[in-house]
Amino acid sequence: MADQYDVIVLGSGPGGYVAAIRCAQLGLKTAIVERENLGGICLNWGCIPTKALLRSAEILHYAQHAKDYGLKIAGAIEADLEAVVKRSRGVAKQLNQGVTHLMKKNKIAVHMGEGTLTGPTSLKVKSDKGEEKLTAKHVIVATGARARDLPFAKADGERVWTYRHAMTPKEMPGKLLVIGSGAIGIEFASFYNDMGADVTVVEMLDRIVPVEDKDVSAFLEKALTKQGIKVMTGAGVEAIDVSKSGVKAKIKGKDGKIVDGEFSHVIVAIGIVPNTENVGLEKLVELDRGFIQIDPYGRTKSKGLWAIGDCTPGPWLAHKASHEGVTTAEAIAKELGNKDVHPHPLNRNNIPGCTYCHPQIASVGMTEAKAKEAGYQVKVGMFPFIGNGKAIALGEAEGFTKTVFDAKTGELLGAHMVGAEVTEMIQGYVVGKTLETTEAELMQTIFPHPTISESMHESVLAAYGRALHI
Repeated sequence: MADQYDVIVLGSGPGGYVAAIRCAQLGLKTAIVERENLGGICLNWGCIPTKALLRSAEILHYAQHAKDYGLKIAGAIEADLEAVVKRSRGVAKQLNQGVTHLMKKNKIAVHMGEGTLTGPTSLKVKSDKGEEKLTAKHVIVATGARARDLPFAKADGERVWTYRHAMTPKEMPGKLLVIGSGAIGIEFASFYNDMGADVTVVEMLDRIVPVEDKDVSAFLEKALTKQGIKVMTGAGVEAIDVSKSGVKAKIKGKDGKIVDGEFSHVIVAIGIVPNTENVGLEKLVELDRGFIQIDPYGRTKSKGLWAIGDCTPGPWLAHKASHEGVTTAEAIAKELGNKDVHPHPLNRNNIPGCTYCHPQIASVGMTEAKAKEAGYQVKVGMFPFIGNGKAIALGEAEGFTKTVFDAKTGELLGAHMVGAEVTEMIQGYVVGKTLETTEAELMQTIFPHPTISESMHESVLAAYGRALHI
């Protein structure tokens, strides 16, 4: 006899476990199926442990520049890579245990094993203990995604790495090639550069972090170059020859010429592949390049079968997956007769993006170029951190805040930031966009002094010719 539930969630990443918790909060008998670690990639191998690594690199950077703050540190300042990685894994373990606790607290049944759908609302789970059958009124697929390999060089964990290998390196890279300049590539480039590696970043498009505003891309490239990172845009890796001693790469530059480079290691950060194979989905859902097609609430074409997170269309971000998890859980509860829930569809224009390199990047909404392409007449304000007292006091005067408004209505269309702690500040703009704010409310908002967030206020003022401190 199969175990029966109201909802089964396949996958326990930031989308899956949040969906399960919300289902349980709404009184639904809920189970979650996980083949590896509770918390998924984000908690165990992505968002959280990488931030622990980057924090160590940040502390090292400050220690190496102590004299800039009037301080003297006696003795050599060195990075202990093994200890840095150990700390990162400890942080991941602590949060994994936290998710385990949350499952128990919310009385969610956990089935560890490989889950495969046998129908829209049924699945089998294989583990070392054998096979069990589960059924539910609804199933949420939250199987996530994995790193995409180069077609001519599969990651081996020795010389060619994905993000997982880069988080638990067997040795410190001497000369590192990073292929791809999205968030993952740039974060690891920043980390290993601070740790002492000679880093080269190759980006196929004409600028790094290409999803960001062009002004942010240009600023970041200058900042990374100043830090010693070699950046090659409009370039591509044509071939890789891997040996026990290192990697030889043929890189085609923007001028069309092939350059030979020798590196100790390569990190491949060229995108993701959804985990939708061998799950039993082929006849149950519509797939586009492997991604499950859903409506704004997470419904697939099969009644009772839902999908969220990185196995669905992007952006592929943990907080987007968590938000989808809540929305889908509430939509399911409503279908099961709960009249007190009112699920809201995901608004992709209000999803923030953050990159935790040095300096940090954060953004929400349209870039200036995208707004113009969409037909808006825009008002744009920029305010440099050099005009912000707190940034100067912190020794972090490199950066800026940029805001984009609809010139006709004053609607905030987008905000783009680069500099210290901007990942902590972008939520102010996200709240503003969610509340459909205009420039008037932002101008009338009192920002605390002294804070870097004052640059947000000044950027809004600058869009309308009213900046006070520049």
